[in-house]
Amino acid sequence: MIEMTGISKAFDGNTVLKDVQFSLQKGEIHALMGENGAGKSTLMKILTGIHTHDTGEIKLNGELVDFKNPKEAERAGIAVIHQELNILPDLTVAENLFLGNEKVYGKSGILKTKQMNAEAKKILSSLGLDEDVRTLTSELSVGKQQIIEIAKAMSSNAEVIIMDEPTAALTDREIESLFETIKGLQANGVSFVYISHRMEEIFSICDRITILRDGDFVGVKKIRETSFDEIVQMMVGRELGERFPARNSVIGEVKLAAQGLTRNGCFEDISFELRKGEVLGISGLMGAGRTEVVQSLFGYRKLNKGNLLLDGKPVKIKNPQQAIKLGFGYVTEDRKSEGLIVDFSVKENLSLTNFQKVSNNGVLNSRNEKELYDSMVERLGVRVSGPEQAAKSLSGGNQQKVVIAKWLGIEPEVLILDEPTRGVDVGAKKEIYTIINELAERGVAILMISSELPEIIGMADRVLVMHEGNLMAELSKDEMTQEKIMHYATGGEKVAQI
Repeated sequence: MIEMTGISKAFDGNTVLKDVQFSLQKGEIHALMGENGAGKSTLMKILTGIHTHDTGEIKLNGELVDFKNPKEAERAGIAVIHQELNILPDLTVAENLFLGNEKVYGKSGILKTKQMNAEAKKILSSLGLDEDVRTLTSELSVGKQQIIEIAKAMSSNAEVIIMDEPTAALTDREIESLFETIKGLQANGVSFVYISHRMEEIFSICDRITILRDGDFVGVKKIRETSFDEIVQMMVGRELGERFPARNSVIGEVKLAAQGLTRNGCFEDISFELRKGEVLGISGLMGAGRTEVVQSLFGYRKLNKGNLLLDGKPVKIKNPQQAIKLGFGYVTEDRKSEGLIVDFSVKENLSLTNFQKVSNNGVLNSRNEKELYDSMVERLGVRVSGPEQAAKSLSGGNQQKVVIAKWLGIEPEVLILDEPTRGVDVGAKKEIYTIINELAERGVAILMISSELPEIIGMADRVLVMHEGNLMAELSKDEMTQEKIMHYATGGEKVAQI
């Protein structure tokens, strides 16, 4: 259906794609992989008319095409789900679903609200989402907003659907439902370009895989004829070794103790201890209350009941500023709206949480800012053209590294990580895991939420499993299995054997 050959692209003299080729067959699910900054998203933006290509040609069903904008591509049957959500928060679910394709009475412009709501409900049901379509999308979780984006693409009757990290915010149950829908559409001849850093997903659902590295075409493989290790080596140009680095930290005394934490309507009677040098995982399905608990620890949400002890002493954290003064850092789930000011430069974003370090008597010191920038960029391997580059122009994975870097700068004693590797490639994931281990070795107490069960099992010393606002289980390293975690996460009772 699609054939792209000799595609090259440069921005301000910086070449990001060099003589790249890509093809997509009818009814195929084709993975596009590479490290952050490899050029995957840029290639798809060229296909759909967001960017123009400097050299090369594009054919759709054998005919040369050169879309001037995404609307032209959509009319030709190509729909896109971007990595960063394009949801309008003040519109309802149904209004977002039909945005740009509203159903109206003749030429009056009056919306057929009942018809749109009915069709929206049907589409969402096919994705396993039982949500009131009259709800404002601002009231939905990130995971549910992502499903709305997917439903919007599917509602356009596209022949080609491009998915850029579509499952980053989804639970295992939502992913399973999505895959069933994709397979159903594939059986009807719909083709998919699937961009993801989750290797398990690629090998589970895709037919072929194209690998890019630093803007170059590396190769294309049939999934059934390749392996995890081969794909990683093609992506990073080297052997990656063990997926999760060995843990060398010594777990010390209790740093943070939570006793009976309750926030009405969100979670109830949550108690746990977090020790120095420990990585304590929190697992559970979307809506289990994981994020709400850590937001309360950080003073972002108010507790109705419960006590917190820090180093054995009672503390009441009323706001994030107080949490920071007490040595807390918090890498949030949604980097775009909560983790970064995307119009600010990388240097400015790093300075936000480190103002005391980069200022003299309340006045910013440019040399101190530059020193902080240099140290953090080198430490996390952020791919950036310079300190003044806007955060919004970075790839998703490099934005995530900046979010982590700004909290590392304060040298936290308690670090909360909410989905720390979302949208990050396999090579960068290991770099982040190494940073987590280094912090633990220094005695930092780390609380990590992750929807990726292999990540929880590979990185956590213990895991707390939540279901619908309740703490269902606490599992040691030896007790952790995907089956046990999912048993408790879906509401299974505590039993001796599972």
